[in-house]
Amino acid sequence: MSGKVYLIGAGPGDVGLITVKGLKLLQSADVVMYDALSSPELLKECRPDAELIDAGKRGGDHHLHQWETNQLLVKYANEGKTVVRLKGGDPFLFGRGAEEAEELRKAGTEVHVVPGISAGIAVPELAGIPVTHRDHASLVTFVTGHEKGDRNSDRIDWTKLVGGHGTLVIFMGLGSAQSISDGLITGGMDPSTPAAIISKGATPQQRTVLTTVRDLARIIAEQQLEAPGLMVVGSVTELRRTLGDLA
Repeated sequence: MSGKVYLIGAGPGDVGLITVKGLKLLQSADVVMYDALSSPELLKECRPDAELIDAGKRGGDHHLHQWETNQLLVKYANEGKTVVRLKGGDPFLFGRGAEEAEELRKAGTEVHVVPGISAGIAVPELAGIPVTHRDHASLVTFVTGHEKGDRNSDRIDWTKLVGGHGTLVIFMGLGSAQSISDGLITGGMDPSTPAAIISKGATPQQRTVLTTVRDLARIIAEQQLEAPGLMVVGSVTELRRTLGDLA
């Protein structure tokens, strides 16, 4: 008997932001492999007899390497089990879900995806920052600030992300804030361009600080803003002064 794997987006932080479909599958799963960015509170929804496996990555600390995660997903499915791979945000947006789906397909494993609410939209939104607005930005660009460790140089040319890219929403970039600022300014962005840093979004510990592109790294250090975090660059961040927190 062949099992199934469901790649489920848990949404960002707040347990209430998982989809109804995702929650039902989580509650019925035989095995749940969860990421660091999925809320621990969601694990209370699992069956008492479900096997729970921490597959999270926190900075350089990997409970499981990616290849080990892939092998376990295939193994449990081949045992006829229903497996949930619980991932923060949306599985395919900087979540490596697509890579896992590829490996499962190659192994002949039945795999399904349940989209999740992405932190890139929801976290700024809860902080009173719409990523698009008719008077500010008709375009939004999502970009990762953290490249794969096996690359000698960044794939992202920050100097090119200036002009015509609308609001920039930068995932996983708090530790690279200075190089991101330098790249954007070198590319011609006004150093005083409004920006926001949001730490631990969609949780009771969420903190939001308005700043400028020039001061991203300084503010992160001074305010001791911690990962997980997003940086938003563009005039939409100024709307927070009117909207305030919307959680």
